[in-house]
Amino acid sequence: MTDATKTGEDGTPCGQPAVDSATRRTILLVASLASFLSAFMGSSVTVALPTIGNEFHTSAVAMGWITTAYLLAAAVGLVPFGRLADLHGRRRVFTLGFCVYLLAAIACAFAPTNASLIAFRIIQGLGAAMVFSTSAALVSSAFPPETRGHALGWNVAAVYTGLSAGPFLGGILTEQLGWRSLFLVNVPLGFVILALVFWRMRIEWAEFRGARFDLLGSLVYSVGIVALTVGFSVLPATYGFALLVVGTAALIGFGLHQWRVESPLLDLRLFHGNRALLFSNLAALVNYAATAAVAFLLSLYLQVNRGLSPEAAGLVLVAQPVLQTIFSPLAGRLSDRIQPRFIASLGMAMTTLGLALLTRLGPATPLSLLIATLAWLGLSFALFSSPNTNAVMGSVDARFYGTVSGTLSTMRALGQIASMGIAMLLLSLFIGDTAITTQNASRFLTAARVGFALFAALCALGTVASVARGNVRQRTTAGDG
Repeated sequence: MTDATKTGEDGTPCGQPAVDSATRRTILLVASLASFLSAFMGSSVTVALPTIGNEFHTSAVAMGWITTAYLLAAAVGLVPFGRLADLHGRRRVFTLGFCVYLLAAIACAFAPTNASLIAFRIIQGLGAAMVFSTSAALVSSAFPPETRGHALGWNVAAVYTGLSAGPFLGGILTEQLGWRSLFLVNVPLGFVILALVFWRMRIEWAEFRGARFDLLGSLVYSVGIVALTVGFSVLPATYGFALLVVGTAALIGFGLHQWRVESPLLDLRLFHGNRALLFSNLAALVNYAATAAVAFLLSLYLQVNRGLSPEAAGLVLVAQPVLQTIFSPLAGRLSDRIQPRFIASLGMAMTTLGLALLTRLGPATPLSLLIATLAWLGLSFALFSSPNTNAVMGSVDARFYGTVSGTLSTMRALGQIASMGIAMLLLSLFIGDTAITTQNASRFLTAARVGFALFAALCALGTVASVARGNVRQRTTAGDG
């Protein structure tokens, strides 16, 4: 295997490798296939949640933890694994993470209880963190700035293809073969991805090889993320507020520690004076916080309030990610020519309007109107995601790609956790710790509409952050081939 970069004793990179076009295509294909698989897993499980809840006889809040546990584990691991990738190799961390992800998916398929399923989802989330923290970094390392946005657009399109296939195919699989089949379908494509990695992807990037890993910082960071997430999920209980205080204190302590340590887990100096990096990450956090729970709430709405089957509900929900898939590569290519903030900010503003429309959802809303709103949101997400990722990766030197890729993925995971947390808090307030049935469907609909209103307000604030980022000045190029 070829080392991407020779480093000095302090781990400082001395150059970038030459990457031929065939290797670039392989890296993009591997990263995109892995992104597709993880997105398919997430969206298909969302549709299957009512079925899983019925089998295990769980409440709506406990059912939500099947999704939240996965996101929480990913959020905890993204920054540490991104740093480990810069230290020991992005390909190596990606490969190990994908193996963990695949084995955990198999374990989920045979989970005997809701608690064991959540435990296996935590392990799967850690594996996904290793994949997410390196996939965008691998693509950004292989492609030069003038084509990076287009390549990242295809990578984002793969995510949305997985999101598109998830509700529809997930509904069919759940109805015909049971929810456990959703996890087993990972296996064939997973082996294809691993074969490509070992056969065709021989180049490695480890631009800080020899530097020390900040274990203490990693532990403090993990405590902070877990405490905040669990605390938020159990509000308004008293110990929920206590956990929020502990989590906030831990993250403040983590930040102070990062300024002092010689080899930080997350170099906060990257954000100093770099508005593009700071506000692009903030925009990503807010965008996912405002949108991640939309599919969860609408899946429940379609199956509980409207009486649709999982298959039919998936067919309605597919409208959103189909538009994302079509337009993400185009938005990415456009961001290579136009400053990404303009395109991403337009996408965020359009998302605000789409979420506001969902606040009008009623027990007899025409499905055609709901599908049109989802299609609008799909176009909006496409205009935001690819340009925003391009803005982040283009705002730092190539040696920090692993770190900022992990940071951006963390913003996505934290946003998704916050979104699910808001949804579960509203369900707890309006329905209580009980299953969602036709008897409490009207209360569920009220909770969903309040959620959409909160998400629209969040997205409006995110539009301001997106505009405020300023222009991106491309930094160090990737290796030419």
